[in-house]
Amino acid sequence: MAAATTILEECEINPPAGSSPPEFVVPIVFFDMVWYDFAANQSVLFFDLTAACSTKPYFLETLVPDLKSSLSLTLGEFLPLAGKIVHPLTPGGDKPILRYQSGDSVSFNVCESGADFSELAGNHPRNCDDFYAFVPNLPPAKRSEKSICCAVLALQVTLFPGHGFCIGFVTHHAAADASTVVSFIQTWALINKTNDLRDLLTRSNCLPCFDRKNTTNINGLDSLYWDLILKLSCSVEPPPVKFPIDKLRSTFVLKKEQIEKLKGLLVAANCPRVSTFTAACALVWVCSAKSAGDDVADDEPEFFGFVADCRGRLKPPVPANYFGNCVVLVLAELKHGQAKGPNGFVMAAKAIGDAIVENVYNENGILFGAEKWPEKYDELIGKRQYGVAGSPRFDFYAVDYGWGKPKKFEALFVDGNGSISLNKARDCEGGLEIGLSKPKLQMDGSLSPSRYDIRSLVLMDSMPGT
Repeated sequence: MAAATTILEECEINPPAGSSPPEFVVPIVFFDMVWYDFAANQSVLFFDLTAACSTKPYFLETLVPDLKSSLSLTLGEFLPLAGKIVHPLTPGGDKPILRYQSGDSVSFNVCESGADFSELAGNHPRNCDDFYAFVPNLPPAKRSEKSICCAVLALQVTLFPGHGFCIGFVTHHAAADASTVVSFIQTWALINKTNDLRDLLTRSNCLPCFDRKNTTNINGLDSLYWDLILKLSCSVEPPPVKFPIDKLRSTFVLKKEQIEKLKGLLVAANCPRVSTFTAACALVWVCSAKSAGDDVADDEPEFFGFVADCRGRLKPPVPANYFGNCVVLVLAELKHGQAKGPNGFVMAAKAIGDAIVENVYNENGILFGAEKWPEKYDELIGKRQYGVAGSPRFDFYAVDYGWGKPKKFEALFVDGNGSISLNKARDCEGGLEIGLSKPKLQMDGSLSPSRYDIRSLVLMDSMPGT
């Protein structure tokens, strides 16, 4: 059992008084509606501290007040995150919006825990359930006759006396994708660490762009997807996490030289797209197929899903710091027997590369066929699926609130959907961290040296020609 976590304070953080408009509205567009009824994104950043800085007095009198003050300033730059998604209930009325109104705030919990900090911040298999004491839930939605209003961000900081602390984040998926959330975290850290705010934030390209003229109702997609949301009665409130999760989470580190070896195999096999991303995803796909057990038929299809950023690929493109969701789902397909076979790594990489060429670099544009995507996704229900959340571009270990880089990043949202997390590694330049969440038997299988699995692939023990 996880050690108890005690709530020391529950408060609300507002943007700076007098510096924000009374109302700020951002339309919910097609890119956001795609994720409308998905689970909320929950993640945790662990920070180790010196003995002097990890005491309860220092935590409550210095660290927490600094985080509150800098969070308020950050929300002033990311106003919609302090607001709510407004889901209209009037038939035939308006589409949903993300709206900040004066007085809106973000829930901020301050906690203390006696849990084992080193155990939580490790790479070895750990109980997934233990991490949810360190992330908050989004506050309950507020209902009226005309609308449902749902908060989009909540935060929690937890002290581990004598060791360090963590920051837990939860964001509504229809409000922001990973790129926007990373920008928010980076901005908060920069503001907490320095006083040279505006110039530094501008140069670091963290400040968001809220202009949606080039993403509103592209090819009528906003109207099409909103009608579908109404038809299916999709809830604006994210579904709750169901406990017990009955999974373990583990982190594997791919070093740069190992990634280059993997990419070299793909070059030799004439794969259509050779990149760090395709190599890492193909590695995970084949390992997951291998750890699935022997009761899956070889001819059963399985799918590997990932997202592609549309910001620079729309016509006209939108800025890299565009606020909100601006990604589309891409699917690669193989037979189970192909994925787990002796040439599975290369076949998985080719399938991923082909999917990128067909969808991301389609001559008709990255949104070609988007009106039929709901039907396509419905066909996947009950099928074998894997996926990846994150990107080699995301560097959570470059986030510095003034206490040095984080000890560990954990993406909790992969617990419920079979995805993996992917981000830059902490301690090796050019490396990657791959986060897995699997039932114990599958995790044990993926760690068995007798299998063609993640560990053996990473160490190049089982790869022909290496």
